[in-house]
Amino acid sequence: MNQKVDVKKTVLGTVAYVVISFITQALNHFVINQAHYAGIPFMREEPIMALGLFTMLLQGAILSHVFLTLHRTGATMAEGLKYGLLMGLFLGSYIALVEPSKYTAPSVLSWIAVEGMASLLQFGVFGVVLAMINKR
Repeated sequence: MNQKVDVKKTVLGTVAYVVISFITQALNHFVINQAHYAGIPFMREEPIMALGLFTMLLQGAILSHVFLTLHRTGATMAEGLKYGLLMGLFLGSYIALVEPSKYTAPSVLSWIAVEGMASLLQFGVFGVVLAMINKR
């Protein structure tokens, strides 16, 4: 039987991704690791918020759609966490590993730790919330 992905769940997943991403990254940048980001010489004084929001909407829609397609009959919390962490490793590996290889980061190890942990936290929480939206 060809079931379609639930649009309402996709929208809820997208909104959840934006909220979780915004909270996680705001806390990471402006509270927990403020000194880390203040020491980066190539940061913009005023970020282009529209690009960040667009990226979060795009990623949230794609990640939600893929998860819901893979789990049409619902998902467990463990499945959501596994998906979130895998996507965090996939998407977070670029910023955690490639960025400090291209730019002059004050400390490569610090960069990998900060960005890697933030990505895993963000995507892990998102995966669990996706499973709650699409519970079995």
